[in-house]
Amino acid sequence: QVQLVESGGGLVQAGGSLRISCAASGKIVSIKVMGWYRQAPGKQRELVALISRGGSTNYGDSVKGRCTISRDTAKNTVDLQMNSLKPEDTAVYYCKADEFSRGLITSHWGQGTQVTVSS
Repeated sequence: QVQLVESGGGLVQAGGSLRISCAASGKIVSIKVMGWYRQAPGKQRELVALISRGGSTNYGDSVKGRCTISRDTAKNTVDLQMNSLKPEDTAVYYCKADEFSRGLITSHWGQGTQVTVSS
């Protein structure tokens, strides 16, 4: 199966920046979309950003204007640059990859990386 490994999470002060990364490996057929979701304690998991093979992007309303997602399709990696971070950005950030295989899309998830923003 496809496995996702994340890195770059940590502690940052409000107003600061952080860059997190995700690398896909394993039996990859074709990853159509890669991106990030996040989940704070007591809240539902929400979209942060997605990017397709062609480079089109989609951002969640809570991070628009503050985050930039990028992808290296050949290396099956995706990065998320986060700026002007706020305490409410504190959450576990999960990498996701959607693979097209056998006529359907299968989603793969990473283990999650903690991002904490202090006030």
